[in-house]
Amino acid sequence: MNNMSNTVNISFKVDKKLKKQADDLFRNLGINTSIALNMFLNQCIMEQGIPFNISMKVPNEKLISALEEVEAIENGKNKAKRYETFEDVLKDLS
Repeated sequence: MNNMSNTVNISFKVDKKLKKQADDLFRNLGINTSIALNMFLNQCIMEQGIPFNISMKVPNEKLISALEEVEAIENGKNKAKRYETFEDVLKDLS
């Protein structure tokens, strides 16, 4: 456990509802928000970055392509085989 003389307080603003939801989640996980934030900071240091993907691409290119393909099928521009049952799909795949 950290020696209290080696700790500092960090103060930041967060939405009240978000904090309550996070506090509830962490309590259910058996930890408190301070421990969770320390875990996050340690993970950032270990990975030398944010420990999850941050992207401005929403939706990503693969999803956009799939959505465009579905739209083309629905509009009759692309043909797609239709199946009556899931079993028919499996038969066609084997």
